[in-house]
Amino acid sequence: PDESYHGLVYADLPAAQFATKCRAQIVRDTGAIMAPQNAFLSWIGCDTLALRMERHSSNAKIVAAYLDKHPKIDWVLHASLPNNRYHAIAQKYLPNGQGGMLSFGIKGDVHRAAAFMEGLQMIAQETHVADVRSCVLHPASTTHRQLSKEELVQAGVPENLVRLSVGIEHPDDILADLPQALAKISVF
Repeated sequence: PDESYHGLVYADLPAAQFATKCRAQIVRDTGAIMAPQNAFLSWIGCDTLALRMERHSSNAKIVAAYLDKHPKIDWVLHASLPNNRYHAIAQKYLPNGQGGMLSFGIKGDVHRAAAFMEGLQMIAQETHVADVRSCVLHPASTTHRQLSKEELVQAGVPENLVRLSVGIEHPDDILADLPQALAKISVF
């Protein structure tokens, strides 16, 4: 019960309970309302979301297949790959694409992963992901850098993990950036 609304229980409302709670209480209490221009830009972005997701997914599938065969890559996680443990379920529930986010491991240590990251020219190094432009993150040296090697293992963040948010650029442009950056990794 929400005492600020005379004991109203949002779950008892007929529909859109969470939306009602957001409007009635959270917005009232915090003023969490987008500025009009921001709301407009978000709204028009929704118009092209389906098209962008098709491109994110198709590009990620191409990139995942490329990385999966590369000799300097230890492993690749993307549900489009037949060897992925979620492949069958992804084909059932996400037949039109599995999204633009993938993870992979550079063979070797954190230094080889860093060499790859520094070699990228088009793909941006970002601490956030999910942009229309391809961006990449090496958690062990950025978002999780405060963790020890043991804590990284416990968190499921190997030192060689690279997260790649595949954008909507032409796939040839993405595939041109990856091999030249991988070439900068020393020979094993």
